[in-house]
Amino acid sequence: MKLLALETANEQCSVSIVDETKALFFQLDTRAKAQTQTILPMIEQGFAQTGIQTSDLTAIAFSRGPGSFSGVRINAAVTQALAWSNDIPVIPVSTLQALAQNAYREVGLTAVTAVLDARMSEVYIASFKLDENNIMQAVDEEQLLSYEKAQNAVKYQLIGSGAGLVNEEQIQYKGLSATAEDIATIARELAKHGKWLDAELALPVYLRDNAWKKIPEQGK
Repeated sequence: MKLLALETANEQCSVSIVDETKALFFQLDTRAKAQTQTILPMIEQGFAQTGIQTSDLTAIAFSRGPGSFSGVRINAAVTQALAWSNDIPVIPVSTLQALAQNAYREVGLTAVTAVLDARMSEVYIASFKLDENNIMQAVDEEQLLSYEKAQNAVKYQLIGSGAGLVNEEQIQYKGLSATAEDIATIARELAKHGKWLDAELALPVYLRDNAWKKIPEQGK
């Protein structure tokens, strides 16, 4: 198994290549909104360092959103182009689930409510618990909610960029952010069971209707 994992749905960009048991390559670029310039060179660097070619990949995993409109769109477009041209399946992973996985990997949390700032006084929110395979699994639906309504959706410890918007007292984990490492961890478990999709189904999930009309308002 060889998986390429991509994460650009947040403000940053990261790429990971893994096999069945370990990470072979990881790179993170934390510069805001630089995804269009960095994603392809980072993929090429990963291939060069590992000696892997696109044709060697079992699947391509990507953060399918929700998140920054432009970031989610870039991730899906790059994934679909690579997968389509090389007849490789794709594994879409929720950005909120990847954020939850990051909380487990970084600080050992096993039950979290992941919250991302959606701008326009709204947040993306969903809750997750660790399963027997050490993968954070959703316990409810992903939602786009106002700050006030989101307060009623909180089940566990708040994490992510929207945490302080929902509860000003729960800000200790607001700096956690999903990376391609977390996408790869989730995708590896799915790939073991052949849970992937055809390339044309590498589609973004925005949660917000007419998201493209609101880019200036979102500041993205």
